Amino acid sequence: MAAAALRAASLTRAVVRSAVVGGAVGLAASAAASALATHFARRVVTPEKVRADDVRVLAVEPDRVVLAASDLTLAPGRYGLWTAGGATHSQLGDVIGVEEAGRGRAVVRRLLGTDAGVLRPGPGRWSGWFHTGDPGRALGLPFDDVVVTSPVGDLPAWLVHPADGQLHGKVWAVLVHGRGGTREECLRALPVLHRLGVPALVPSYRNDPGAPASLSGRYGLGDTEWVDVEAAVLHALDAGARDVVLVGWSMGGAIVLSHLSRSWTADRVRAVVLDGPVLDWRTVLQHQARVHRVPPPLGRAGTALMGSPLARAALGVEGPLDLDRLDWVTRAEELRVPLLLLHGDADAVVPVGPSRLLAAARPDLVSLLEFPGAGHCREWNSDPDRWEREVARFLLEHL
Repeated sequence: MAAAALRAASLTRAVVRSAVVGGAVGLAASAAASALATHFARRVVTPEKVRADDVRVLAVEPDRVVLAASDLTLAPGRYGLWTAGGATHSQLGDVIGVEEAGRGRAVVRRLLGTDAGVLRPGPGRWSGWFHTGDPGRALGLPFDDVVVTSPVGDLPAWLVHPADGQLHGKVWAVLVHGRGGTREECLRALPVLHRLGVPALVPSYRNDPGAPASLSGRYGLGDTEWVDVEAAVLHALDAGARDVVLVGWSMGGAIVLSHLSRSWTADRVRAVVLDGPVLDWRTVLQHQARVHRVPPPLGRAGTALMGSPLARAALGVEGPLDLDRLDWVTRAEELRVPLLLLHGDADAVVPVGPSRLLAAARPDLVSLLEFPGAGHCREWNSDPDRWEREVARFLLEHL
């Protein structure tokens, strides 16, 4: 009996120890999962200060550059290339050829120019920004540095004059860059607007480099930045604009659409052009979770966290982000102005699916032009002539 009792007691202690250890492991796993979901969500709303290099320059010649071959460097069209930690910017043209290079392949592209710094072999970052600098230095266009007054403070902006020099009584364009971008992202659209005689206002917005930060220093994914676009529209109207058209890239699309639905100046918007736009953040975030190998339940948890009462404490945002309000596929029936959507079918950042759904839901107002093989916000890069021709055609119908 005594031996049996001892065995029973020993077994009980073993079971208790196992339960304690199992519980601890379960709690640790739960904490790790929660941390991963929070990290995923925090990265989405936190402005990036440094971008990683993603290509390598192997050799530089007077009129061509040799790069390690990749999906980026093999893409057709014209692109920007940042090297030397962002100090050097070069303009690259079409692919000339592909050749063997040691253990891999190399792609040879035309070197059209270097507008900042000196291009040398080494690591670099591929970019859709073919131009850099201000409109005068990059494109030779007449412009003024102006200030747009917003609730967060004074926002630096460019006012680019049209070809005829007239500002008053015209329809102006307000251009809105995407997440992690600057006003330079909008430079590629300025030549066609200039030729059409459309004054262009290119504002920065909260949390941009050189612009005031929001109280949180975090992105609102369009749920907060639209106020800065409203300020830009008011600036244009006060300066003599009759009405405006809005042009947005990536998250700039979400910002523009938030302005349309929430600003009292929305009735002064004639038309909208969106390039690689975010029309439904949930779809984008689910896609990004897959790309970064975040387990689907944790990706969904991170997305849900953005809209929860815990968002302020966990993510540092000003308050919960209303992703339903930013879902324009679901809200398609609320649209009231003509939209032109330009989207690459190879966009690996903001998939083209929601653009297709929105165009199908509102064929009376929404036109979608897809660019074969174009990556995120690289529609212009892949076929600049087509991009400018279609934008001009659309705007001429609504100016």
